[in-house]
Amino acid sequence: MTATLRCGIIGCGVVSPSHFEGFLRCPGVEVTWACDLVADKAEKMARRYNVPRITRDFREVLADEAVDCISICTDHASHAPIAVAALAAGKHVLCEKSLAANDDDLRQMIDAHRRRPDLVFGGVFQHRFDPAVRALKALVEEKAFGDILTASVQVRCFRSAEYYRADAWRGTWHGEGGAVLINQAIHFIDVLLWVVGGAAAACGTYSNLRHQGVIETEDVAAAALRLRCGALGTIEVTSASNLDWEYTISIHGSDGALDLRDNRPLKAIFRDPAKAIAAAARLSAVPSAAVVSGKYYYGTGHAAQIADFVAAIRERRPPYVTALSAAHAVATVLTIYRSHREGRWLEVADFGE
Repeated sequence: MTATLRCGIIGCGVVSPSHFEGFLRCPGVEVTWACDLVADKAEKMARRYNVPRITRDFREVLADEAVDCISICTDHASHAPIAVAALAAGKHVLCEKSLAANDDDLRQMIDAHRRRPDLVFGGVFQHRFDPAVRALKALVEEKAFGDILTASVQVRCFRSAEYYRADAWRGTWHGEGGAVLINQAIHFIDVLLWVVGGAAAACGTYSNLRHQGVIETEDVAAAALRLRCGALGTIEVTSASNLDWEYTISIHGSDGALDLRDNRPLKAIFRDPAKAIAAAARLSAVPSAAVVSGKYYYGTGHAAQIADFVAAIRERRPPYVTALSAAHAVATVLTIYRSHREGRWLEVADFGE
């Protein structure tokens, strides 16, 4: 690897500007390829960000010996073949959520990295970089809640028929692997699981209540979780809401309870009043930054995660969000889908994260 880090971005859709801008903000990094199956999309990003080379074939990017790393911003179903091929070609990989659309692809990606542990493989969950989320995780680690009893996440958002029809892969089992659970809600399912230490088992169900004839997957879902810490958890999500975007994470323990909505505390109630005041102040003091690119609900974490990924390559260390860690939320969502089909509780696959 040369002193200059050279990156190829594969997939030039709606999330790609967050990646182009994130990499270009890092000193000593050049984006040398823009790749998309639709040539116009690649050409548009190349013009916008002064990228010298474009292609419709990701294999051309991987064949370039000067490329050190790639960022995958394509549809869910293509993540696994691109990531597996990139790791085999000796490229460091950053992959957008959801890492995979099915269990087999997820396992193939993890196995490919185990064959090349010298490479950095990160999974995008940019909200782990949100200051409020980190503050909540610190409170859990400090045992501020005592024994956690219940933990829950709610995601309410709206996606129109036009949104789903804009790309053929959206709202399909093959291309997306699901819908609201694996796409919009998975960000905050990951936050919940990361904060409390993961899920051991899940039992869930889903339905399509408002998008019949538009998608074959779900626009509403609910699940119960057995968490690794011993507590019970719940997930409730929909993309058919009258709300444009709202998420809430609730932690209830023997010594305290806290609700976080859209990165702001709704309540902080603790047996020790001083803890309540301190927790509320800690979360309320979290700065809010303007989103540089992308949709407002992406937050500001992409730039921080990409900077960490670049630093991990240079420092020869794992990234803050490894693909192995990111795989847990994906495995949990895929378990919920299988639980609905089989009508029973199922264990969540443990990849040894």
